[in-house]
Amino acid sequence: MILPYNCLLCLLSIYSANEVTQQNIMDVPIKYPGKLTLRVVLTCIMAATGGLIFGYDHGVSGGVTSMDSFLMKFFPSVYEKESNLKPSSNQYCKFNSQILTLFTSSLYVSALIAGLGASFITRMFGRRSTMITGGIFFVAGALLNGFAVNIWMLIFGRLLLGFGIGCANQSVPIYVSEMAPFKYRGALNMCFQLSITIGIFVANLFNYYFAKIMNGQGWRLSLGLGAVPAIIFVIGSFCLPDSPNSLVERGCLEEAKRELVKIRGTTEIDAEFKDILAASEASQSVKHPWRTLMERKYRPQLVFAICIPFFQQFTGLNVITFYAPILFRTIGFGSTASLMSAVIIGSFKPVSTLVSILVVDKFGRRTLFLEGGVQMLLCQIVMTIAIAVAFGTHGNPGTLPKWYAIVVVGIICVYVSGYAWSWGPLGWLVPSEIFPLEIRPAAQSITVAVNMISTFFIAQFFTLMLCHMKFGLFIFFGFFVVIMTIFIYKLFPETKGIPLEEMSTIWQKHPIWSKFLESDSTIQNDKANSKC
Repeated sequence: MILPYNCLLCLLSIYSANEVTQQNIMDVPIKYPGKLTLRVVLTCIMAATGGLIFGYDHGVSGGVTSMDSFLMKFFPSVYEKESNLKPSSNQYCKFNSQILTLFTSSLYVSALIAGLGASFITRMFGRRSTMITGGIFFVAGALLNGFAVNIWMLIFGRLLLGFGIGCANQSVPIYVSEMAPFKYRGALNMCFQLSITIGIFVANLFNYYFAKIMNGQGWRLSLGLGAVPAIIFVIGSFCLPDSPNSLVERGCLEEAKRELVKIRGTTEIDAEFKDILAASEASQSVKHPWRTLMERKYRPQLVFAICIPFFQQFTGLNVITFYAPILFRTIGFGSTASLMSAVIIGSFKPVSTLVSILVVDKFGRRTLFLEGGVQMLLCQIVMTIAIAVAFGTHGNPGTLPKWYAIVVVGIICVYVSGYAWSWGPLGWLVPSEIFPLEIRPAAQSITVAVNMISTFFIAQFFTLMLCHMKFGLFIFFGFFVVIMTIFIYKLFPETKGIPLEEMSTIWQKHPIWSKFLESDSTIQNDKANSKC
């Protein structure tokens, strides 16, 4: 992780002067002095390693479920079809097993529950406490999976992993957004997504090598080694300071001031501290954040907190992430070749996320959202044609020619790159920055919950959908890519370079949301007049 530290410092400093110009164009005053300190960079990157546990689990599950030794022990009926002991007449249906997909998807049920419950811990005890709790759950789940001797140990271990991921995903994006200077919030927050992609790549690499060793027990190493990034995350979280916002929210005003001075590198923190204090006072007045979240004045933000994570999952990217080896074996790759293809695709994600870190605070969120949507749609169209030509609707077993396989992998790499510099990192960044402090933990829980529900659906029913929809599965996801790109174009206002405490101004200037808020003001005035 040393290389990303140095790269990030260089990239952020290169664009600092350019950001000032763009900030003036947007008519948002730069009212908070300070600089990008080494303490902020190291703190945000350390917190963002919470993404490692999420990414490692994403990458490891698909590879493990394609290993013959794992299938023989826990899913023998799938192994018989996959190994042609009981040949399947349809290549698309070789891995169709709801018990097999439950191994992957069960995690997201517990992650959903944990994400909702973690908002209370985050609000009452701070972001750091939630991160530590999540890391401990993940360590326990990874070790249980590594030593599993029956299917129920696997499932219970996955549930513990889900509790860990739910806590980490709820707290880390909020923490990083609050610690980062507003000019660099996008780049620093995307370190979370960078960690996810690194975790995926490492998991794919381990799967490839462990599948060939230890007399068929390599899957135990793949699953059990998930405890390593979780231990790093737990130890790192103990070393982290709480964010000034969290300290103020819990009444530690002097400690919050001292921390703000340290992370901004200046004693001129009065303006920012005053705004944090005002936001905290508003937060303390909110006794029921879930009920407050549903108020009309927060409706624009709530729409994005729900729709962005939903669309993020329905790009179809997690089909590639979860089941890349299974997908490649389905379309004719051998066992080892399918795992290596997953490694190649996984290597594109960290590189593309670094590109996103480089440009997000220069070109903005909207540009990346729209470009990524178009790129993914084009790739999905080409993938649909390529798989349809190779297998048609019957999915007759066969092996792809080498050149054809290379083309398929290349298309998927371009598709993955489009996601990794747009909807992947922005799906976590944008929801974490658009809500005011008083409802931020509850709102982030909504984002995590929608993300986990959508991910569960994709993970649980992918093999069933592939069996029945065949190559039309990519048309299914392409439809959602079209909808979500139009959604961003019409409704999403740019948020780059705007302090968290001033984020509410973007809705008042938006041509559609401003009318919505004006009607809200009219309703409030009518109620006040009726009381008089």
